[in-house]
Amino acid sequence: MSNYKLYYFAGRGRAEVSRLIFAAAGQQYEDIRYEHSDWPAHKQEMPLGQMPVLEFNKTKIPQSLSIARFLAKQFNLAGKDNLEQAKVDAVVDTIADLMRKLSPLMFDKDEARKQQAIKTFQEEELPKHLQNLEKLAELYGQNGAFFVGGSLTWADLLFYEMNSHLLKIDPNVLQKYARLTKNRQEVEKQPKVSDYLKSRPETPF
Repeated sequence: MSNYKLYYFAGRGRAEVSRLIFAAAGQQYEDIRYEHSDWPAHKQEMPLGQMPVLEFNKTKIPQSLSIARFLAKQFNLAGKDNLEQAKVDAVVDTIADLMRKLSPLMFDKDEARKQQAIKTFQEEELPKHLQNLEKLAELYGQNGAFFVGGSLTWADLLFYEMNSHLLKIDPNVLQKYARLTKNRQEVEKQPKVSDYLKSRPETPF
Protein backbone atom coordinates (compact mmCIF):
# COMPACT_ATOMS: atom_id res chain seq x y z
CA MET A 1 0.00 0.00 0.00
CA SER A 2 1.25 3.48 -0.89
CA ASN A 3 2.36 5.88 1.83
CA TYR A 4 0.74 8.71 -0.15
CA LYS A 5 -2.97 9.48 -0.49
CA LEU A 6 -4.17 12.54 -2.37
CA TYR A 7 -7.76 13.67 -1.74
CA TYR A 8 -9.58 15.97 -4.15
CA PHE A 9 -12.65 16.29 -6.32
CA ALA A 10 -13.13 14.42 -9.61
CA GLY A 11 -11.28 17.06 -11.60
CA ARG A 12 -7.83 18.57 -12.06
CA GLY A 13 -8.07 21.90 -10.22
CA ARG A 14 -5.74 22.58 -7.33
CA ALA A 15 -4.59 18.97 -7.00
CA GLU A 16 -3.26 18.57 -10.51
CA VAL A 17 0.21 19.98 -9.92
CA SER A 18 0.71 17.34 -7.21
CA ARG A 19 -0.49 14.63 -9.58
CA LEU A 20 2.05 15.89 -12.13
CA ILE A 21 4.79 15.75 -9.50
CA PHE A 22 3.86 12.16 -8.66
CA ALA A 23 3.90 11.35 -12.38
CA ALA A 24 7.30 13.00 -13.00
CA ALA A 25 8.76 11.14 -10.01
CA GLY A 26 7.25 7.80 -11.03
CA GLN A 27 5.78 7.56 -7.53
CA GLN A 28 2.70 5.47 -6.80
CA TYR A 29 -0.06 7.01 -4.69
CA GLU A 30 -3.76 6.68 -4.01
CA ASP A 31 -5.63 9.24 -6.10
CA ILE A 32 -8.87 9.59 -4.12
CA ARG A 33 -11.45 11.63 -6.04
CA TYR A 34 -14.78 12.64 -4.49
CA GLU A 35 -17.85 13.68 -6.42
CA HIS A 36 -19.23 16.98 -5.17
CA SER A 37 -22.34 15.17 -3.95
CA ASP A 38 -20.17 12.94 -1.72
CA TRP A 39 -18.02 15.75 -0.33
CA PRO A 40 -20.24 16.78 2.64
CA ALA A 41 -19.85 13.30 4.15
CA HIS A 42 -16.04 13.65 4.11
CA LYS A 43 -15.53 17.36 4.79
CA GLN A 44 -15.06 16.91 8.54
CA GLU A 45 -12.29 14.37 7.89
CA MET A 46 -10.05 17.11 6.46
CA PRO A 47 -7.94 19.41 8.71
CA LEU A 48 -9.40 22.66 7.34
CA GLY A 49 -12.61 21.28 5.85
CA GLN A 50 -11.26 21.75 2.33
CA MET A 51 -9.28 19.94 -0.37
CA PRO A 52 -6.81 19.05 -1.73
CA VAL A 53 -5.33 17.16 1.18
CA LEU A 54 -2.28 14.90 1.14
CA GLU A 55 -2.08 12.06 3.63
CA PHE A 56 1.47 10.87 4.24
CA ASN A 57 2.23 8.27 6.90
CA LYS A 58 -1.13 9.00 8.58
CA THR A 59 -0.55 12.78 8.67
CA LYS A 60 -2.93 14.96 6.63
CA ILE A 61 -1.53 18.11 5.02
CA PRO A 62 -3.83 20.80 3.54
CA GLN A 63 -3.15 23.69 1.11
CA SER A 64 -2.33 22.90 -2.51
CA LEU A 65 1.02 24.69 -2.80
CA SER A 66 2.25 23.37 0.55
CA ILE A 67 1.41 19.84 -0.62
CA ALA A 68 3.17 20.36 -3.94
CA ARG A 69 6.24 21.90 -2.31
CA PHE A 70 6.51 18.99 0.13
CA LEU A 71 6.22 16.42 -2.66
CA ALA A 72 8.75 18.30 -4.80
CA LYS A 73 11.26 18.15 -1.94
CA GLN A 74 10.51 14.47 -1.41
CA PHE A 75 11.26 13.66 -5.05
CA ASN A 76 14.11 16.12 -5.77
CA LEU A 77 11.98 18.45 -7.90
CA ALA A 78 12.35 21.54 -5.70
CA GLY A 79 15.87 22.70 -6.67
CA LYS A 80 19.31 21.25 -6.00
CA ASP A 81 20.21 23.54 -3.07
CA ASN A 82 18.73 26.36 -0.98
CA LEU A 83 19.47 29.00 -3.61
CA GLU A 84 17.83 26.98 -6.37
CA GLN A 85 14.86 26.33 -4.12
CA ALA A 86 14.50 30.07 -3.55
CA LYS A 87 14.52 30.63 -7.32
CA VAL A 88 11.91 27.91 -7.80
CA ASP A 89 9.77 29.47 -5.07
CA ALA A 90 10.06 32.89 -6.74
CA VAL A 91 8.74 31.39 -9.99
CA VAL A 92 5.97 29.58 -8.10
CA ASP A 93 4.93 32.75 -6.28
CA THR A 94 4.82 34.63 -9.59
CA ILE A 95 2.61 31.90 -11.09
CA ALA A 96 0.42 32.08 -7.97
CA ASP A 97 0.00 35.85 -8.53
CA LEU A 98 -1.39 35.06 -11.97
CA MET A 99 -3.58 32.23 -10.70
CA ARG A 100 -5.17 34.54 -8.10
CA LYS A 101 -6.27 36.86 -10.90
CA LEU A 102 -7.45 34.07 -13.20
CA SER A 103 -9.27 31.64 -10.89
CA PRO A 104 -12.24 33.84 -9.87
CA LEU A 105 -13.05 34.53 -13.53
CA MET A 106 -13.43 30.87 -14.45
CA PHE A 107 -16.30 30.20 -12.07
CA ASP A 108 -18.50 33.24 -12.65
CA LYS A 109 -21.97 31.93 -13.54
CA ASP A 110 -22.96 35.14 -15.33
CA GLU A 111 -21.61 34.41 -18.83
CA ALA A 112 -21.69 38.00 -20.12
CA ARG A 113 -19.91 39.32 -17.03
CA LYS A 114 -17.44 36.43 -17.21
CA GLN A 115 -16.50 37.15 -20.83
CA GLN A 116 -16.02 40.87 -20.12
CA ALA A 117 -13.85 40.06 -17.10
CA ILE A 118 -11.75 37.64 -19.16
CA LYS A 119 -11.29 40.31 -21.87
CA THR A 120 -10.12 42.82 -19.26
CA PHE A 121 -7.81 40.20 -17.73
CA GLN A 122 -6.26 39.45 -21.15
CA GLU A 123 -5.67 43.10 -21.91
CA GLU A 124 -4.60 44.47 -18.52
CA GLU A 125 -3.33 41.66 -16.30
CA LEU A 126 -2.08 38.73 -18.33
CA PRO A 127 0.74 40.42 -20.32
CA LYS A 128 2.56 41.73 -17.25
CA HIS A 129 2.41 38.34 -15.49
CA LEU A 130 3.68 36.47 -18.55
CA GLN A 131 6.44 39.07 -19.02
CA ASN A 132 7.47 38.51 -15.40
CA LEU A 133 7.64 34.76 -15.92
CA GLU A 134 9.58 35.15 -19.16
CA LYS A 135 12.05 37.38 -17.30
CA LEU A 136 12.54 34.81 -14.50
CA ALA A 137 13.08 32.05 -17.07
CA GLU A 138 15.81 34.19 -18.64
CA LEU A 139 17.41 34.97 -15.27
CA TYR A 140 17.38 31.49 -13.76
CA GLY A 141 17.13 29.08 -16.70
CA GLN A 142 20.79 28.96 -17.77
CA ASN A 143 19.75 29.26 -21.43
CA GLY A 144 17.84 25.99 -21.15
CA ALA A 145 14.18 25.09 -21.38
CA PHE A 146 13.42 24.90 -17.67
CA PHE A 147 12.73 27.78 -15.30
CA VAL A 148 15.59 27.01 -12.90
CA GLY A 149 18.91 25.36 -13.65
CA GLY A 150 19.08 22.63 -16.23
CA SER A 151 16.45 20.22 -14.94
CA LEU A 152 12.74 19.85 -14.32
CA THR A 153 11.29 21.33 -11.12
CA TRP A 154 7.77 21.68 -9.82
CA ALA A 155 7.75 25.29 -11.04
CA ASP A 156 7.72 23.93 -14.60
CA LEU A 157 4.88 21.55 -13.76
CA LEU A 158 2.84 24.27 -12.07
CA PHE A 159 3.27 26.59 -15.04
CA TYR A 160 2.30 23.79 -17.42
CA GLU A 161 -0.96 23.15 -15.59
CA MET A 162 -1.83 26.82 -15.12
CA ASN A 163 -1.10 27.50 -18.78
CA SER A 164 -3.50 24.74 -19.82
CA HIS A 165 -6.30 26.98 -18.55
CA LEU A 166 -4.93 30.02 -20.38
CA LEU A 167 -4.80 28.08 -23.64
CA LYS A 168 -8.54 27.45 -23.38
CA ILE A 169 -9.05 31.21 -23.37
CA ASP A 170 -6.52 31.91 -26.13
CA PRO A 171 -4.67 29.13 -28.03
CA ASN A 172 -1.98 31.68 -29.00
CA VAL A 173 -1.40 33.02 -25.50
CA LEU A 174 2.33 32.18 -25.51
CA GLN A 175 3.03 33.36 -29.04
CA LYS A 176 5.11 36.35 -27.87
CA TYR A 177 6.99 34.42 -25.18
CA ALA A 178 9.68 32.18 -26.63
CA ARG A 179 11.04 30.94 -23.30
CA LEU A 180 7.61 30.06 -21.94
CA THR A 181 6.69 28.27 -25.17
CA LYS A 182 9.91 26.26 -25.02
CA ASN A 183 9.27 25.44 -21.37
CA ARG A 184 5.82 24.03 -22.07
CA GLN A 185 7.11 21.96 -24.96
CA GLU A 186 9.93 20.53 -22.84
CA VAL A 187 7.61 19.54 -20.01
CA GLU A 188 5.45 17.62 -22.48
CA LYS A 189 8.54 15.74 -23.70
CA GLN A 190 9.34 14.29 -20.26
CA PRO A 191 8.52 10.58 -20.73
CA LYS A 192 6.72 9.98 -17.42
CA VAL A 193 4.85 13.26 -17.65
CA SER A 194 3.90 12.55 -21.25
CA ASP A 195 2.52 9.13 -20.32
CA TYR A 196 0.44 10.67 -17.55
CA LEU A 197 -0.93 13.43 -19.78
CA LYS A 198 -2.09 10.86 -22.31
CA SER A 199 -3.88 8.76 -19.71
CA ARG A 200 -5.36 11.30 -17.28
CA PRO A 201 -9.14 11.76 -17.24
CA GLU A 202 -10.56 14.59 -19.37
CA THR A 203 -12.26 17.11 -17.09
CA PRO A 204 -13.39 20.74 -17.58
CA PHE A 205 -11.12 22.00 -14.78
